[in-house]
Amino acid sequence: MMTHAAYDCDVLVIGGGIVGLSTAYALTRTAPGTRVTVLEKEWGPARHQTGRNSGVIHSGIYYAPGSLKARYAVRGAAELVDFCVEHGIDHAVTGKLIVATGRAELPRLHALVQRGRAHGLPVRELGPAQITEYEPRVRGLAAIRVGTTGVCDFTAVAVRFASEVTASGGQIRYGAEVVAVDRRPWGVAVRTADGRVVRARVLVNCAGLHSDRVALLAGDEPGARIVPFRGEYYELARPELVRGLVYPVPDPAFPFLGVHLTRGVDGSVHVGPNAVPALAREGYDRTVVRPGELAATLAWPGSWRIARRHWRYGAGEMHRSLSKSAFTRAVRRLLPEVTEADLRPAPAGVRAQAVLRDGTLVDDFLIRDAPHTVHVLNAPSPAATASLPIGREVARRALLRARATGWTPPAVESGHCV
Repeated sequence: MMTHAAYDCDVLVIGGGIVGLSTAYALTRTAPGTRVTVLEKEWGPARHQTGRNSGVIHSGIYYAPGSLKARYAVRGAAELVDFCVEHGIDHAVTGKLIVATGRAELPRLHALVQRGRAHGLPVRELGPAQITEYEPRVRGLAAIRVGTTGVCDFTAVAVRFASEVTASGGQIRYGAEVVAVDRRPWGVAVRTADGRVVRARVLVNCAGLHSDRVALLAGDEPGARIVPFRGEYYELARPELVRGLVYPVPDPAFPFLGVHLTRGVDGSVHVGPNAVPALAREGYDRTVVRPGELAATLAWPGSWRIARRHWRYGAGEMHRSLSKSAFTRAVRRLLPEVTEADLRPAPAGVRAQAVLRDGTLVDDFLIRDAPHTVHVLNAPSPAATASLPIGREVARRALLRARATGWTPPAVESGHCV
């Protein structure tokens, strides 16, 4: 058994996105004195999913009752707003409209009303005239307004988590890409690309787009693979056309919410995303191709099965990706005044979507434990919204794993309650 001094830290977190930093933040608050280190391969926090989304604080209305997404999004949205208020982070609780533009969408809209009320959310049903009270330029047959939806600066939230971690004695190392994980009876040893080794009691994998690869490095079969989907956005040249957040009625057969309009905290309006397969895990442009990553995606049987199952939906997304006029037509279903000239290209994001071997898209957050490890294997949207409760849950599991090595949290040693 290794001595306490032989460990470089108690809990080692891989990934400096909002989930990894929230986990580190929760560890320092739940068990003060726990030695926490975060390794992030980029030279700063929130460089991928966290910093490249539309900034929406989701209400939780879309997610199945009882699911982690539903529970954590509803709870996380309220906690996130409180966190932003406490730390002076830009945010706004604007509410949002979910608009049905065709009769076939009305039953799905009604189902969302029932689901929202089951979650305890403030949901108001609207007719065409009432829609224009909130969004004068938006048109639809019916809509619902969800009052708890908002927007915030998720990068600023992640940066604040990081500063709180370091203020509590934790370490965050940027430019530290993990290339090897060696699991031993006493814990784990991780080697970074610069040759440095970090020894810890417990490893927490919050690597996002690379979470399955880190699990495999640790010797754990995740049972799913990350298939990257690029989300392509435009910015509205006439932001005055939209007051807040406007969404279509989503198709429950696919995990993406469809092209929507989001007024951010800076007053700009983003339109999108369009969702298409990316040719690299960090393929933010269609010209970015990494042959090794693409080969790994194509070698996973689930990739082919999802393509066969959802080819019609995928074909529509690809068409809108390649044709600005087709994308514009999709937007005009909600906002008829929009023209192609109103849409200016904006930075894209990539969603880390876990896919099972049989082609099933993992719909819920997926967290798995193994000896000396906790893996966050699926945490796409609304993970940023739910980051505080996700972080607490992952921290709870990590602390249980650490105790299994014979470790006692310093706060317990000193008589404090954990």
